[in-house]
Amino acid sequence: MILEGLDEYLTQLEDFRETVLSTMVMVNEIPAPTFKERNRAEFLVDRFSELEMLNASIDEKDNVLGIIPGRVGDRDILIAAHLDSLFDETVDHTVTLEPSMAIGPGVSDNSLGAAVLGTLPLVMERVGLELDANLVLLGSSRSLGRGDLEGLRFVLDNYKRPFTAAVCLEGIRLGRLSFSSIGMLRGELTYRIPEEYDWTKFNSVGAIVDMNDMINRILEIPLPRKPKTTIVMGQMEAGTSYNTLPTKARLRFEIRSESEELVSELATRISFLAEEMTSKTGAKVEFKEIARRRPGGTDFSHPLNTISREILNRLDIKPRITPSSSELAALIEKGIPAITIGLTTGENAGEPEESVLIKPISKGLAQLMALLRAIDMGCANES
Repeated sequence: MILEGLDEYLTQLEDFRETVLSTMVMVNEIPAPTFKERNRAEFLVDRFSELEMLNASIDEKDNVLGIIPGRVGDRDILIAAHLDSLFDETVDHTVTLEPSMAIGPGVSDNSLGAAVLGTLPLVMERVGLELDANLVLLGSSRSLGRGDLEGLRFVLDNYKRPFTAAVCLEGIRLGRLSFSSIGMLRGELTYRIPEEYDWTKFNSVGAIVDMNDMINRILEIPLPRKPKTTIVMGQMEAGTSYNTLPTKARLRFEIRSESEELVSELATRISFLAEEMTSKTGAKVEFKEIARRRPGGTDFSHPLNTISREILNRLDIKPRITPSSSELAALIEKGIPAITIGLTTGENAGEPEESVLIKPISKGLAQLMALLRAIDMGCANES
């Protein structure tokens, strides 16, 4: 019954992409780096109010909330998309629209997800979808980096009723299904050379070379094949000029593992390496934990995950089962059946020329409509 309606959804939504795109452009052109989402939140809450959602509001953490009431209203389903972006106010947020794609910093992460929140009542009206359960729409703040999912955690701690299930919206990749969270630790190593440092001593090479040595030492740590474990070097900042020995460097990295214990063990080893480099170089090397996630989630065979795969297969999209370390982790910690889906495909994620393809958006929306219908019919209940 759910799958049979997908073809009709696709037909009805084929010409609805422009509405979503126009909203995405308006969202994206409002800078919203983590902890500075207020302007984007105000735009979205205005959209919620225009669409006559109940209780459209911004909370003290700059989350945006709105409710699409159900016919019965005895259950609440959460639909979330994070509002913050990797790009700050110094970056040009203009979106370029081409016949096949939209290009701009943050369009896939996560202006498209926020735009779907801002048009969801119209999408549901277009396909004639009415639910028994309430839909609670959340544009969450403070999700990325140092934000550590603060906005979503605040809502989960303070919302008055439990959520039956949750769906997290990401711009890309269509076909992605995340229903489990890996163990994760985001860390930062800061290297500082004190003002009184003796540059005349042998092998005084500056922060970049010493931090590079630190990276090599970290990469020499043996990692097991099982449980699956990796260390990702995400970002390094150092130096000011060609002819100046750098006195500061900062390395941001992420430890990922299926084992929570192994995440902790690796963090301890990296902390020891920082102490060792401090003692050897005379510089001050500090390790700081920025964020941590615990592994968990629902089983592959859970009805929510099973129907999600069937929906994608019916749309001729190959499901891509990938663990997540984003919003899903906070929902898993609360024991809420949840899944993260992608809405289209794109390229250059995390780069200023980030892009999303326009044509697949209709399939992404049809996927979401079928998934909401399935959850409303009880697929989030494991029994």
